[in-house]
Amino acid sequence: MGCDGGTIPKRHELVKGPRKAEKVDKNAELVARWYYCTLSQEKLCRPIVACELGRLYNKDAVIEFLLDKSADKTPMEAASHIKSIKNVTELNLADNPAWSGDKESKKGDTYDDIQSARFICPVVGLEMNGRHRFCFLRNCGCVFSERALKEIKTEVCHK
Repeated sequence: MGCDGGTIPKRHELVKGPRKAEKVDKNAELVARWYYCTLSQEKLCRPIVACELGRLYNKDAVIEFLLDKSADKTPMEAASHIKSIKNVTELNLADNPAWSGDKESKKGDTYDDIQSARFICPVVGLEMNGRHRFCFLRNCGCVFSERALKEIKTEVCHK
């Protein structure tokens, strides 16, 4: 059972050392970037805008941030580089036909697949779930995977 004379406790069993730093799950971080607004931490809903750093925002959250710049309301590091609505681009995203996240009623007893994505690349069909790189064109707001842009090799939007 222990401590009956037959065992001698070691130092690491008696003394608790410093706590190890908690590691952030990479998959959870990617899901958070692609599913939630960087500014308001709410689910992304249309219209979705992006800044030049590639962060995704709900357009209404950006407008509220620009109108009310009180320091206690929003995290400043998330959008400190956005000075006007011209600093963000509204995105034209292609819906994923296989995604059924908002269509089903959530009762809490279903499996939520975090690897399936709401949006896909319209050219190649890759899902926007954080595993692949995506780019958007600043003049029209169309979103493509980096693989599709390498295949097309044009400066003009395919639409």
